[in-house]
Amino acid sequence: MNFFVIGVNHKTAPVGVRERFAIPEARLSEATRQLAEYPGIEEALIVSTCNRVEMIARSKNGDCDLRDFLRKYYRFESNEFEKHLYEHKGLAAIRHVFRVASSLDSMVVGEPQILGQVKEAYAVARAVGSVDSQLDALMTRAFAVAKKVRNETAVASNSVSVASVAVELAQKIFGSLAGKSVYLVGAGKMQELAARHLIAHGAGKIYVANRTYERSVALAGKFEGEAIPFERLYDSVDRADIIISSTGAPHAIFRKEHGERFLQKRRNRPMFFIDMAVPRDIDPGLNDLDGIFVYDMDDLQQVVSSHLGDRRREAARAEDLVEVEVVKFRQRLQTLDVVPTIVSLQEHLETVRQAEIDRVRGRLGTLSPEQEIAIEALTRGIINKIMHTPITTLKSAARDPEATTVIDLVRRIFNLRDVRKAEADAASGAQASPAPIGASAPDETGSCVTEKKSHG
Repeated sequence: MNFFVIGVNHKTAPVGVRERFAIPEARLSEATRQLAEYPGIEEALIVSTCNRVEMIARSKNGDCDLRDFLRKYYRFESNEFEKHLYEHKGLAAIRHVFRVASSLDSMVVGEPQILGQVKEAYAVARAVGSVDSQLDALMTRAFAVAKKVRNETAVASNSVSVASVAVELAQKIFGSLAGKSVYLVGAGKMQELAARHLIAHGAGKIYVANRTYERSVALAGKFEGEAIPFERLYDSVDRADIIISSTGAPHAIFRKEHGERFLQKRRNRPMFFIDMAVPRDIDPGLNDLDGIFVYDMDDLQQVVSSHLGDRRREAARAEDLVEVEVVKFRQRLQTLDVVPTIVSLQEHLETVRQAEIDRVRGRLGTLSPEQEIAIEALTRGIINKIMHTPITTLKSAARDPEATTVIDLVRRIFNLRDVRKAEADAASGAQASPAPIGASAPDETGSCVTEKKSHG
């Protein structure tokens, strides 16, 4: 379990510091390759988003200096960023990777973007050949754990943005949003975002009325909607089922008498008003009318906050689930530790078996097919009986602290050669001087393209 994690995230570093660590997508492959080639590191990948930059690595011999890699890669001349770094080793590193992939370490717990970002980092690492065995197993398991957390808890089930809450409330009022028309009063970003969410959930035609008609035309054009002159507002709002209002008016533009008129023209079909303006565009008295539902920013924010509370409670369940998975993964890795010895033992005894058959074959003369089969079965049976006890012992010891002692004992008894270690030693001895670090380090004003489109 020679896993290591080092990095900065939204909890340990302000955005000004995270910008210094950000690695643009175009440089991620080269940065990952440099990390994997750093002395002592066997496998590596890098996750770089708006809210975190993390180096995840597996060492060759249980130790590696990731802080030194950071100093050289980023060309830091002082320890000014040391206080912002966090570092995990062994089980803590495994637990951290599981939590990140499961969105339990995100700024908004349960948000779905981080899993996709970790998968992108994994894909980059695979493309440059920097993940192979145990790190590959760790990341694959992390994706499975993230899926399990989402399926078995409600950590991601409730909306946590004003726009998504607006959609959720509209669905509660109307059931399906299919074909429901939306009226945007004003042409701001919040209205546009809410409209996009509503359309994504099946809403139909979009109307836009803004005091500047050209802006109405521009926004309506984004949704293939209809721009309406602001002076026709009161004569046209009744066309819509959902009204999203956010103007700069200093007083309410929709009052109770307007609502009564709208309902009369709509024959009491319900209307849902979302008031995103401060001061409010909609008189709270409108909410007293049967068939009209008004939610202002405080109402929407309360729903968002309540959902965050739900997520926090579910996150506690998810943390327990992650802990169980960490233990399972540790046990699996410990089992993997004995596999090379079992394989070596099988190969060694098979070599002995074949050599003995070849040695006596000349004295046996010509053998019939039946006799060949009998000798094969006899010798294989003997080998299997010899292997049974040591293999059983190795598997039983895999989860115990004395596993290493048992592995060494079996290797000594059967004089088994550690092929992997020999290959690693040979490769280490033949390794050329490492490539210069930081040749492509991002400049201090490096952009954060990936971060701006996500918040993992």
